[in-house]
Amino acid sequence: MNIRKIKKAIKSQPTIEGAGVHLKRVFGFGKENEFDPFLLLDDFRSTERDLYTQGFPWHPHRGIETITYVLAGEVEHGDSMKNQGVIRAGDVQWMTAGSGIVHQEMPKGDANGNMFGFQLWANLPAKNKMMKPRYQEIKSDTIPVVNPKDGVSIKIIAGEIGGTKGPVKDIIIEPEYLDITLQPNVEYIHTIPQNHTAFAYVIDGKGYFCKEKKPFNYEAEGVNYFDMERMPYAENETLLLFFQDGDSILMYTEAVSVRLLLISGRPIKEPVAWYGPIVMNTREELEIAFQEYQNGTFIK
Repeated sequence: MNIRKIKKAIKSQPTIEGAGVHLKRVFGFGKENEFDPFLLLDDFRSTERDLYTQGFPWHPHRGIETITYVLAGEVEHGDSMKNQGVIRAGDVQWMTAGSGIVHQEMPKGDANGNMFGFQLWANLPAKNKMMKPRYQEIKSDTIPVVNPKDGVSIKIIAGEIGGTKGPVKDIIIEPEYLDITLQPNVEYIHTIPQNHTAFAYVIDGKGYFCKEKKPFNYEAEGVNYFDMERMPYAENETLLLFFQDGDSILMYTEAVSVRLLLISGRPIKEPVAWYGPIVMNTREELEIAFQEYQNGTFIK
């Protein structure tokens, strides 16, 4: 067994997107080669409606997949193909933009004004960038939960554990998207295919990984050079841990439980030309996409 070591820890940074949605960007623009096949991860959580209800009005996507996972509140959505609906707490929307789609996403929050969720962008290979757009709407009650050992609970959104498969199907990058909870004083080793990109993002509690308790043994981003509070663990909304290659990830807790997203996928290893919500392989393809958007031929 080749346990993956931590390669880098990245501290999420506040930013504003859409029409004024305050969120934390965990990684994004400029990281497409490092996180291949993933492009961006945003953490949108708030208890103040004014910080998110402006939403993400009508905008195009081409060449990628956007994955929205809601933990609290609601997100209303609609698109150019006349699809519309609501993503509620525990639901997932896996949208394959493919050749092009124009849509909007409007966070509404819950009765108490809480909004909490994530949006992940995944790239598509050149041969699939112009595929027919599609949605996989995943309701919370269809997401299986497994307990591979005492004190470990895993929601399988995409991927497979012990013969149990997640409801997201037929994704080209062979992703694994897991919502994992470890109770206090529990250790768990999860197998991940060799050469797949893998990272963990802690969303509650405190977790340790790969027995690494020397925080200066790996690179850190978003942390001041002289910040001596650099910790040997990942804590709620603090760090994304990006792993080196290997065939498994070891995670464990001490006195506090931890909940985390564990995401992995097969790298595409192709050139990336990226501008806003459109990701292609060349600048020429980007220019065509925006010209088509302007002249009304974007939707195929």
